[in-house]
Amino acid sequence: MTRLLLIRHARPQDEAARGRCYGRLDLDLGADGRRAAQELAQSLEQIELAAVHSSPRRRALQTAGPLAALHGLEPIPDERLAELDFGDLEGRTYDEIAATQPDLYHAWMETPTEVEFPNGESYATLRRRALEAVASIREAAPAGTAAIVTHGGVVRAILADCLGMPDEAIFRLRQDYCAVSVLEWVEDVPLVGPVNARVGDGAPALSMRD
Repeated sequence: MTRLLLIRHARPQDEAARGRCYGRLDLDLGADGRRAAQELAQSLEQIELAAVHSSPRRRALQTAGPLAALHGLEPIPDERLAELDFGDLEGRTYDEIAATQPDLYHAWMETPTEVEFPNGESYATLRRRALEAVASIREAAPAGTAAIVTHGGVVRAILADCLGMPDEAIFRLRQDYCAVSVLEWVEDVPLVGPVNARVGDGAPALSMRD
C-alpha cells in the first residue's frame, strides 16, 4: 500500500507575491515561510519517508529541503508537479489584468478550470500531468510513504480526482500554506484524509487507521 503526503509549499515572499499572478514565476520563501518549512519537517520527523518529491519551483524546493534532510534524503524535482503556467499573465497584478484583458479576467474568475491561458496552460493540462506524476511515484514506491511538496492547484487536482469531484468544485478544497493532505491506496482504491491538516498546530495524526 502506498501512502502519499501532499504538501502545499510554505508562504513565499509577500512583497513578490501579493496581488500578483504567479504559477511558474519562481519565488523564494519569505522569513515566515522558511520557519514554517522547518516546523513542518519537525512535525513529520517520526514518519518514515521513502522519498520526498517536489515541484522544481524554489518555493517548493525550499519547503521540501528541511523535510528531506531530516530523513537523510534529497528532494526529487519533477516538472509535472509545478503549478499552473499562467503564460502571458505571469508576474502581472490582478488589477492590471482586469484593466487590460477584461474578457479573459472575467472568464478566469467565473470559470477558472475552463480557461487556457495565452502561451500557458489550462487546468486540464495541469490535472493530466499531476496525475501522471502520482502514477509514476506510486509505481516507483508501491509500499511505504512518500511526500510530495507542490502547489495548491496540483494538490486540488489530485484530491479531486481521487474523490470524483467535478472540475468546477475544486476550489471547495481549502489549501493552506504548509498544510498536509493524506492519500492511501488499498489496491487501486484511493482513500482520502485528513485534508489540509496543519500538522504543527495540534492537527490529527496523519493516519487513516486507528
